[in-house]
Amino acid sequence: METTQKKKILIDLEKLNTFGAQGCPACGRSFELGEMVVLACGSWEGQRYIHESEAIFDKNTGLHYERGYHDRKPR
Repeated sequence: METTQKKKILIDLEKLNTFGAQGCPACGRSFELGEMVVLACGSWEGQRYIHESEAIFDKNTGLHYERGYHDRKPR
């Protein structure tokens, strides 16, 4: 299982150019250079990068989830 550290990335210029136009699917804000993002599950299909502040790490699954999605998902 991956550690949470491996799922975090720092937005550099290359990643900003890749993710920047789409923005964060969790909060809608644009990504900026130097921000920390995590690969997370949410109301979208699959995993996407979102702002770390918009995510919750679930120790049981070993995955990050969008805050609102995690609060709504059945346990």
